[in-house]
Amino acid sequence: MVHLKIDGRMFSNMVIHANNMLEEQKEIVNAMNVFPVPDGDTGTNMSMTFRSAVMETKNYDGNSIGEVSRLVARGALMGARGNSGVILSQILRGIAKGLEHKTEVDAKEFGEALMEGVTAAYKAVMKPTEGTILTVVRAAGESAARSEAEDLGGLLDEVCSHSQVILDKTPEMLPVLKKAKVVDAGGKGLLILLEGMRDVLQGDIESVEIREVTKEAVPAEILDQGEVEQEIEYGYCTEFFIKSKDADLELFKEKLEKIGDSIIVVGSEDIVKVHVHTNEPGYVLSEALKLGELNKIKIDNMREQHRSIIGEQAVEQDEENEEKKKYAFVSVAMGTGIKNIFEDLGVDAVIEGGQTMNPSTQDILSAVYKLNAEHVFILPNNKNIIMAATQAAELSDKNVHVIQTKTIPQGITAITVFNGDLSPEENVKAMNESVYSVSSGSVTYAVRDTEMDGIEIKEGDILGLIEGKIKEVGQDPYKVADDLLSEMVTEESELITVFYGSDCDPSKVEELMESIEEKYSELDVQYYDGGQPLYYFLVSVE
Repeated sequence: MVHLKIDGRMFSNMVIHANNMLEEQKEIVNAMNVFPVPDGDTGTNMSMTFRSAVMETKNYDGNSIGEVSRLVARGALMGARGNSGVILSQILRGIAKGLEHKTEVDAKEFGEALMEGVTAAYKAVMKPTEGTILTVVRAAGESAARSEAEDLGGLLDEVCSHSQVILDKTPEMLPVLKKAKVVDAGGKGLLILLEGMRDVLQGDIESVEIREVTKEAVPAEILDQGEVEQEIEYGYCTEFFIKSKDADLELFKEKLEKIGDSIIVVGSEDIVKVHVHTNEPGYVLSEALKLGELNKIKIDNMREQHRSIIGEQAVEQDEENEEKKKYAFVSVAMGTGIKNIFEDLGVDAVIEGGQTMNPSTQDILSAVYKLNAEHVFILPNNKNIIMAATQAAELSDKNVHVIQTKTIPQGITAITVFNGDLSPEENVKAMNESVYSVSSGSVTYAVRDTEMDGIEIKEGDILGLIEGKIKEVGQDPYKVADDLLSEMVTEESELITVFYGSDCDPSKVEELMESIEEKYSELDVQYYDGGQPLYYFLVSVE
């Protein structure tokens, strides 16, 4: 079937089918992770980001492609997970800009919108690296710009074909891909989405319903649980969007502050998301209607949620009565022991996540808005979470500072150098500088056969990594941890810290630590039950 133009309904079908295809193939994308460690979650992050985008369109029954694309971009922005998800959200945001105010578009206009996506993606990355999803989206945009096709199905067929050619060349652009014998995972995920959209236009599908996925694969709603019914001052969680370009959001927030709390008013272009806990949802909606058209209204009775989910168990809560603090902290961590350590060091909110489970922009933003503080510091503790944290900071109207921590040890060191007597700027500088004083290592296992830097690796091998680079390969995690520390300790070293994971044998850990303490008797050696999955050990040397 020939499509000389597409409207919002057709575009909605295209993105829904693309979502279903990526969900089906996300494990293929995950398997393309450069390093053979069990945190190859590019496919999962892109799938969850795109699903969040598609779910935004679920209740829209119009036919404007501009409106659908804006909802898609909004959903992706708030649901973005990991670097690949954040970049994907920016691609969709650029496309939405190109389709703005349009009811339908032809092939030329759609191609121009795709180029807007390219521009937005490159702007989102401080130091763009070729051989990644950026290269593939640029290939897609340039192909669309060159195309003389009038049929949109033909246009996307050309786009997909050229993108595949460029994707196949990514190993030649990035040596690390060539060594791992894989193409770029993010680029592959993007190509799957483009192919999904193309297939709708070419009539190669039977259904465009949003496919159900496992509960674990769907981004969790922000539920305000854990509150005791008799202690809830404001019982209704009220959320909606306002379509408005010139609304006085500050005045609106002032009104909300008088009748509620947990207030989020975040603007993006001409749409504003509102979240508030109140006893007067009707008043909130009536005031919001003065600013513009409302959409996706959701009002939840939090007391009823609490009864149905956790019964009448009492949970201590006194945050609402606390005075506003000057400083507060949000940290990302996985493992009960590590979570407890961060809390003991003064972190106010610990988001469960890290390897294989990157929190979304919305998850981070929600944690920020639950803190009653003038300044909020975010410790991502994972290189794949920094972009989402930065995006959350940009969307927030609070004073949010993202510390560039890429590992758990870096996060712990950063929080320990914080000084409440210093200014926010001085603390940001000191905390970021502290990151460079920490050497971080980890011990995990290989999820596939590969070869890295001349080292042959078999599935199931135990891997020792220093700053993300494979340094040791063996069969015994305890021996690999010992050998890894031998490479990390220098004459200037003073402190060794070891966090052992949930798969470790405590008796063998004791033996290992006794050996380490004896070997490095001149150093201070500490070890903790981190409880983290996937990684036998997380270690640091300072």
